[in-house]
Amino acid sequence: MASLPILTILEQSHVSPPPATVTDASLPLAFFDILWLPFSPVHHVFFYELPAASKTHFTETIVPSLKQSLSITLQHFFPFSGNLIVFSTPTLKPEIRYVNGDSVAFTVAESTLDFNDLTGNHPRDCGKFYHLIPLLPEATKESDHVKIPVFSIQVTFFPNSGISIGVTNHHTLGDASTRFCFMKAWTSIARTGSDESFLANGTLPFFDRVVNYPKLDELYLKNVGVETIFSKGYQPPRLSGPTDKVRATFILTRTVINGLKKWVSTQLPTLPYVSSLTVLCAYTWSCIAKSRNDELEIFGIAVDCRARMDPPIPAAYFGNCVVLCLSIAKIDVLTGNEGFLNAAKLLGENLHKMLTDETGIVKDKWPFADSSSSQGIPTTIMGVAGTTKLKFYDMDYGWGKPTKYETISTDYSDSISLSTCKESNEDLELGVCLSATEMEAFVPIFSKGLEAYL
Repeated sequence: MASLPILTILEQSHVSPPPATVTDASLPLAFFDILWLPFSPVHHVFFYELPAASKTHFTETIVPSLKQSLSITLQHFFPFSGNLIVFSTPTLKPEIRYVNGDSVAFTVAESTLDFNDLTGNHPRDCGKFYHLIPLLPEATKESDHVKIPVFSIQVTFFPNSGISIGVTNHHTLGDASTRFCFMKAWTSIARTGSDESFLANGTLPFFDRVVNYPKLDELYLKNVGVETIFSKGYQPPRLSGPTDKVRATFILTRTVINGLKKWVSTQLPTLPYVSSLTVLCAYTWSCIAKSRNDELEIFGIAVDCRARMDPPIPAAYFGNCVVLCLSIAKIDVLTGNEGFLNAAKLLGENLHKMLTDETGIVKDKWPFADSSSSQGIPTTIMGVAGTTKLKFYDMDYGWGKPTKYETISTDYSDSISLSTCKESNEDLELGVCLSATEMEAFVPIFSKGLEAYL
């Protein structure tokens, strides 16, 4: 007897803002956005338990409700249904453009994958998740520009278990803060059936292009290679299986986090910056380094600039508004007995220097200019996705909070992800993606090492 397919596409359609609600508009990219032009798309999946939902209820009630609420949401967040326009010359700044009729690709599917396995914390096959994330539609090349869709959605039904909602966005569309505001609006509108509650209690995006650094725009456009994007007929990178990678989730309680912070503060009393973020990134970075054989590594942390600009930018600013804080280290610095402390010192000092620099948080140079040094060229560049300040587990469409939330795009670079836990905002979830061999080595190093800080 033939086995059932892992994924069956039930419907492929497009969702637009309601007619006559949005006029044609464009948002020029700032250097914050231009930085991400060559980067991979961002993928997230939200899992919801709905064991009693039938396939008929899914297709006839849930999907239409999601489409209707999405359409209403898009009238307030119109760039999500637009396209990234990259011109053939760097003298013309790329922009996200919306014209009447633009839409979001919306896929409806059914899966035979094990819902309980996917939503567990144990090491799981990364390739399984790739069935649940939507692709961005193909880019099209015009005479003087490339038009790149920036957002897509896939809703997948798991019989007798639940559904998943996968979202993919081109990184130039916006950072985690922008994506969070969009998702909060969509879930609010889905719960209530209209945008009245959202307009009364939510936050509308701030579209004004208040970030004005022409020299940085020019520098970033030069370094990302706009001409190459145009001449090669850009298509967004895609994750595909089979793969030897697995992903695992680790719950870090506030007791553990405070134990790590106390240890670092005791051992390095003069370290000027010790936070939950830095100690978790440092500890994880050192444990991953011990599970692989690289010579030199870079670790990147994205820092939200909205409140740190002069003058500050509104919290609802639409787009990307982060700078990268990069730390570089030889593997023996990270893997010895002092590996965790060395990593914490590097990350803490570099973040402190960035956040307290008299000239401000924005620098007139390409952020990767110092990535290669006298130490050599790094063989691994990884970082942390997500933020502990935005509560993505609050995304409730009317069925309750997600059972699990996964950041799939970390698979492109073996980066890690951080988010608050579903049960407690004090505790954190750490997502790690590694090869199966590296994960086998990583888990005992990570778990046993934490015991020393309890």
